[in-house]
Amino acid sequence: MLLALPPVAVEAPPRDPFFDNAKLLVIVLVVLGHAWEPLVGLPGERPLRAAYLLVYLFHMPVFVLVSGWFSQSFRGEPRQLRRLLTGVLAPFLLWNTLLTLWVQWLAGTRLALAPLTPTWVLWFLMSLFLWRITAPLWRLVRWPVPVALAVFLLSGAFTFGPMLSLARTLEFLPYFVIGLCLRREHLDRLLALRHVRLYAAAAFAAVAALAWAAAPSTDVNWLYRSGSSGSLHVSYARWLAESSVVFLLGLLLTAAFLALVPRRATWFSGLGAGTMYAFLLHPFLQRALLLKGWYRWSFLHHPGGWLLLTAGAVALALLLCTAPVRRLLRPLVEPRLGRLLRPEPEQPVQSGAQIRP
Repeated sequence: MLLALPPVAVEAPPRDPFFDNAKLLVIVLVVLGHAWEPLVGLPGERPLRAAYLLVYLFHMPVFVLVSGWFSQSFRGEPRQLRRLLTGVLAPFLLWNTLLTLWVQWLAGTRLALAPLTPTWVLWFLMSLFLWRITAPLWRLVRWPVPVALAVFLLSGAFTFGPMLSLARTLEFLPYFVIGLCLRREHLDRLLALRHVRLYAAAAFAAVAALAWAAAPSTDVNWLYRSGSSGSLHVSYARWLAESSVVFLLGLLLTAAFLALVPRRATWFSGLGAGTMYAFLLHPFLQRALLLKGWYRWSFLHHPGGWLLLTAGAVALALLLCTAPVRRLLRPLVEPRLGRLLRPEPEQPVQSGAQIRP
């Protein structure tokens, strides 16, 4: 006689602390960069401007590459499309509207609501939706990374409007495709290199020196990856050259950053699950501080003010990733669309092993 254990649900795979650490550190840099942004164009702010240039060279490339990594299993299946709608597109539409209304109220002006035109930082969600939904197509391409690079380089010859954030979508595309094509053994090989952390630190030091030298004259719009040769008022040949340098420096620092990320669980690893909350919420405070004139305080224009602003930005990023914030705002960040979508088919359960008495 054969007896079977009752069926048990398949447990979700454990979270990888390496990627949680990476996401948490990157969202801290995102919040930090946005906190610095209103000050970097002022005279006498060279140290802050150099730090800003350094951060903007790699923080979004890391985010995009990691997004590509987590899109490797995307095949366009119904459950995946449901998750894409509820986890990316719906939050974009909701928070894009909320942020537009918030800025409108703060500025006392009337802004047009444009559902498909991202407001400030929310371009990333629009681009993530487009990248992920095309992920199955990149598996059909024989040489996906070279093709993505060609698309990026050709995009500079055209001028795109703000709708769908097409300029950034195309310029950051190679990082996403690289993330799609990465395998765990590639990361393991990078992390196993002898003295890899020393090389990574040296890379950051070298690029930091470059950022210091370039700080007084560099147009930060090159680092936003949203300008074509026409919108930046340069020849296409110059756009190709400078955009290629920015891309390669971003790729170098992305590899260096990943080499420096702690591989084991740390005190902040658990916060890596809440990076979407920090990403969506921090613009509301930053816009309020900017539009209400807080950045005009003279104290913020000195090193002590920079340190206070930096500490406040780091604390804010960590706070917005905490479990209480996630519990409170989960209905808005991860909305349920049960009434709009067909019921999801029940997932099969894994039967227990059969046992002979």
